[in-house]
Order: sequence, then structure tokens, then C-alpha cells
Amino acid sequence: MNNILVTGGAGYIGSHCCKQLRLEGYNPVVFDNLVHGHIENVKWGEFYKGDVGSAADLEDCISKFDIKAVIHFAAFAYVGESVSNPMKYYNNNLRNTLNLLDCLVRCNIKHIIFSSTCATYGNPLVVPIDEKHPQNPINPYGQTKLMVEKILQDYDHAYSLKYICLRYFNAAGADPAGEVGENHDPETHLIPLVLDVAQGKSENIKVFGCDYDTIDGTCIRDYIHVMDLATAHTLALSHLLKEGRSASYNLGTGKGISVLEIIDAAARITGKEIPRKIEARRLGDPPVLIADNKKIYNELNWKPANSNINQIISDAWRWHTL
Repeated sequence: MNNILVTGGAGYIGSHCCKQLRLEGYNPVVFDNLVHGHIENVKWGEFYKGDVGSAADLEDCISKFDIKAVIHFAAFAYVGESVSNPMKYYNNNLRNTLNLLDCLVRCNIKHIIFSSTCATYGNPLVVPIDEKHPQNPINPYGQTKLMVEKILQDYDHAYSLKYICLRYFNAAGADPAGEVGENHDPETHLIPLVLDVAQGKSENIKVFGCDYDTIDGTCIRDYIHVMDLATAHTLALSHLLKEGRSASYNLGTGKGISVLEIIDAAARITGKEIPRKIEARRLGDPPVLIADNKKIYNELNWKPANSNINQIISDAWRWHTL
């Protein structure tokens, strides 16, 4: 059984990925400092408490567990915070990732899956967005992810470190079996915030802008079930280990859902009233972000199996009410 190092594996997407890795015969080794991760999410495989910024931690873990490949989730991911405190993001997302890559080169590990983002594209010129779309991020978070993508290209050329970059659109939902789910602090994602209102934890859901050129005036996003994301990672890992060819892929459904459609669907599924409060637009929010996912479908035979919005919300609601 191959040992796979999963940095940030105690977090939201990382923990779901660890479950999928175990289901497909891998042994995940969770490497996490638990700043944002949760130890209760470590249910599949081994755990090593360490920091990606520490070469000693990384090299000790790699040596101890005979790591075959790496899936790198560990990063800060709050866009607004990246604007107000870019130092934090460049140090963690960029410098610490560079430390990780240097350790992989020294330890002769040749395969890495990188958790990237559609934020590398910036404001879309065309929709849906394919992988050839220009990458012009508009915030430091997106910048750090794009910089790592470019570093990976150079490390592949110089050191044969093969990679796959997976550019997420809007990750959502929870493990259908209820073993793990979304638990951020602070929470900024729309669906769990809407479900907090349904549970009476918040008075209303804030809707930022109702005057966009969309079907109902609110922003449209591409929501992808977290278990579909997890499956994409295991497919990418298998491809990388067998084929050894670097690539970048979008992870989305190719379909968009508006903010108001999310709220209405949540009200229907939960049977709860979900009051909304219209606020001014947020700076940097494009009206529509939808993925073109043909490349990963054609090359890795991946397609979302769980990303109907009703299933996403139902699975998330089950997790929230456990």
C-alpha cells in the first residue's frame, strides 16, 4: 500500500480526500499543524503533527513513512484576509510551499498533486473558463497559487518533479455518510452560512449585490461536491504515478447556480425559513464564474457524480444537524 503525504489533511477538502484515498487502496499520512485543521477529521491513515514551513518536520515524516507522493492542501484561503494581510499569505502559501518542494527534491519524491484555485484566472474574459484562459489573479491569495503553479513548471523542467494542479471552483457539501464535513472558523462559504440561518444560529443570510446582469441579479457560481473533488484527486494521483505527465485541470461542474437559487433550494430541503438581507456588492466579485471541465473529463475520465445542488445541500444539511 503506497503511503501518500497529505498536507492539510485535517482540513475540509483534505479530510474528504483522505477517505477517498483509503477507499482506493492508498494509505494517507496526514501532515497538519492543526491551525485550521481538526484532529477529529483524521480517521483514515496516519497522523503527523508538523508544519510545512519546517524542513525538519517534513523530512522526518517523509523518512518515517516512506512517502510515495504528496497531495498538497495546506494553505490559507480567505481572499479578503489575503488583501488586508498579504504577508501572511506569501509566507504561508508561497514560502512554505517552496520549502515543501525543496524537501521533495532532496528526498527524491517525484509526484505532487497541488490544490490550486479558479482565483488564478481573475476576472473572466469568457465563460465558461477553460484551462487556456489567461491567469490574472486580482488578490494575493490567487497570486500565491499562480506563483506555485509557475514554480512547479520550473521544478518539473529542472528536477523532474511531476505535478498536477487542480483548480477548484466552489467546493461544497459533505461526506454523504456523515463521517466528516465542513467546519471552518471563521466560516465564509455560502452554503454553510445559509444552513446556519436555517438552524437559527444566524438571523439572516447576507446577499452581496442583487443588481448583477444575471438571471436574478445575484452572483452565479459553479458548486462542486467535495467528494467529487476527492475522486478527482485520486484519479489525478493514479494518472501521475502511471503516466508521469504534468498537467493542470479545472474542477467544476460546468453549470452555474445563483445565490438566490442556493437560498431557495436550502429553504426547500431544510423546511426552514431563511431570511435574506441585501447588501452592497463586494469588490472583486465577478457576476459569473463557471468551469469548462472538458479537459479533465477527456484526459482522466472524471465527471462529477454528486454535484446536483440538491444533493450538495442535503449532504451538508445532514452534517450540520448531526
